[in-house]
Amino acid sequence: MYKYIFFDLDGTLTDPGEGLTNSVAHALTRFGITPPPREELYKFIGPPLKDSFARYYGMSDGECTLAVKYYREYYADKGIFENKVYDGIEELLAEIQKRGKKMVLATSKPDLFAEKILEHFGLVKYFDFVAGAAMDETRTKKDEVIAYALDRLGMRGEEKDVLMVGDRKHDVLGAAVHGIDSLGVTYGYGSDRELIEAGASYLASAPYEILNFI
Repeated sequence: MYKYIFFDLDGTLTDPGEGLTNSVAHALTRFGITPPPREELYKFIGPPLKDSFARYYGMSDGECTLAVKYYREYYADKGIFENKVYDGIEELLAEIQKRGKKMVLATSKPDLFAEKILEHFGLVKYFDFVAGAAMDETRTKKDEVIAYALDRLGMRGEEKDVLMVGDRKHDVLGAAVHGIDSLGVTYGYGSDRELIEAGASYLASAPYEILNFI
């Protein structure tokens, strides 16, 4: 059905829960804010960090920029590897590659960090291109990341051949901006309801189920 499969990273290929929330907690502590229980910080997984700091802690744009800087103090060396690949993901990627599909990573995480994660877990060999956020925060929203990938790969006009796979509404909505179908995975950090309400074309509850839609 599709020639190109775009994958989100956090909550889709890997479970970043420990490292990401530890990094958010570090940033909050630097602001003198006592971090809440880890479970309350899972909502930071998926959206651009600046958006989440603004939404959940009422930070100004300047404070959000500083919060991201503090976040990266912890994340760059430690939090990035407090992470694990979901069971069945490597087998999924190998099968998709075997079928001749092209795979692109489309993440709101800075591409520098995304590439390190793929290399660390031995997954980089499956991807034809890594599209991530810019370190200077000029490209963070999912529709911007997808646009970047489409432009860099010369795929404008082929959007109907693309499937975006992700676990949060931001993946679904970002894909919709470009007329791209989306598959919401419910084993990550987004709920069935969130994904359905966002307009996901399909849902999968486990990595192997993704094969049913490609």
